[in-house]
Amino acid sequence: MIKSVLQVISSYVMSMFPSPLIDDIEKMLNTFWWGGGSNNNKGIHWLARDKLACLKAKGGLGFRNFKAFNMGMVAKQAWNIIQNPNSLAAKLVKARYFPRSSLLEASLGYNPSFAWRSIWKARQIILRGCRWRIGSGDKILVIYDPWLRGKGDRWVSSPQVEDMYHLVVKDLILENYKMRDIA
Repeated sequence: MIKSVLQVISSYVMSMFPSPLIDDIEKMLNTFWWGGGSNNNKGIHWLARDKLACLKAKGGLGFRNFKAFNMGMVAKQAWNIIQNPNSLAAKLVKARYFPRSSLLEASLGYNPSFAWRSIWKARQIILRGCRWRIGSGDKILVIYDPWLRGKGDRWVSSPQVEDMYHLVVKDLILENYKMRDIA
């Protein structure tokens, strides 16, 4: 009953804004689970909160981690802004908060709204997991953008001469062979 009611109600609100209600929802969940129905609210703590939020396959009860779920939902909104730049919402957010850059390069700015602070914080999730598709390579900066494959560092991390900071991936590709210039 808890999972079907309490966890689903907040999904819509969490899809756009990190809700200050997260702590209240977790308190209600904990009170229901551990409260015991008495006036002193000193129920028996049968299971730690970490176990409640752990997957059932790992011995938990499979409850949702509200903070992680919330950040995931807001990161989804940020991803929608990146993927659909011609949508009305993307145009409005871009015009107000990052008119001369992309969402991934945007700064928090002065006097940001609650929604922008949330999206700006959630973009860190996207930055940790996204990679560029090389394509022609004319828009991907060698030093700044996450374009390298593999599980290691996705950026070129060694110090470079000043000319390298404006170098794009296209400059590293041999045009006729569609492969990297090793020299």
